[in-house]
Amino acid sequence: MNKIKKNNIVNFPGKISGIEREVEAIIFAAAEPLTVETIESKISKKGDVSTVLKNLQNTYSSRGINLVCISNKWSFRTSENLSSLMSQQKTVERKLSKAAIETLSIIVYNQPVTRAEIEEIRGVAFGTNTIEILMELNWVRPLGRKEVPGKPIQYGTTDDFLSHFSLKKLSDLPTVDELGSAGLIDNSSIDSSIFGTGKFYKEKQEDKKENIYSNIDEMLSGTLKTEDKE
Repeated sequence: MNKIKKNNIVNFPGKISGIEREVEAIIFAAAEPLTVETIESKISKKGDVSTVLKNLQNTYSSRGINLVCISNKWSFRTSENLSSLMSQQKTVERKLSKAAIETLSIIVYNQPVTRAEIEEIRGVAFGTNTIEILMELNWVRPLGRKEVPGKPIQYGTTDDFLSHFSLKKLSDLPTVDELGSAGLIDNSSIDSSIFGTGKFYKEKQEDKKENIYSNIDEMLSGTLKTEDKE
């Protein structure tokens, strides 16, 4: 039963189960987000880890540190409404080239996609370091080889890409209709099957060389201004 101290402060029970303590400690000490399977392999007590994680997530939901799940991996993060306390208000410009932004946009919506397919969609060849820049940011990674002559490497996005853009899964990305409503692309001249097919203009627009991805610059580049944490 809860006890009331002389100063009228209610002392709520703070005990958690043994498995919850172990899961909490493992996630806290981890250098990177962990999957449920990884957590299960490290604890000494057997139990429903998924339920434990949900309980801990609820416990930390109103605290300064939150337990979050991004792309099926769990980690502790500073509460979003307190993040400003952890950083100095100093804006740092980190601009990607137009080619890099266009390439990233194409990979995001057409993955897995090869270098040749990216060039076909853009309508121009790009420099040899464009994809490499995206890989250095750990936003893009190789996703095996396509089963066609030459077996070219295919590329896709990473969990770091999702984390950077505050996405839990790729399906959280805006659809063609949402991009059109936001004024980022012109729906009237774009085949709605663009995303995931590589066919991005209606047949009557085949001779038009405009790149529909260039306007997504506004959506992506806005997140490239970050704050230095100290």
